[in-house]
Amino acid sequence: MRTFIFIGAVALLAAVPAHAQTLVDPTKVAPEYREAAEKRRAEQLRQRECARQADLEKVLPRDRTAFLNHCLETMAAQQ
Repeated sequence: MRTFIFIGAVALLAAVPAHAQTLVDPTKVAPEYREAAEKRRAEQLRQRECARQADLEKVLPRDRTAFLNHCLETMAAQQ
């Protein structure tokens, strides 16, 4: 029994916590990739804004994907 507890404790301590993806910083990217980094950052900001709206409107998890897709399409159409 002690062996199982020891193995479980080691497994929990060895697990690396997952972190959210950070925003791309175009100034820290090589010059030839800067334009792509700027586009990626703009996309990340749009995704975060839609996720924030979903949180504010308290969208259910089962409806969240559809809400986010609709929000992103709406933002793309406005531009």
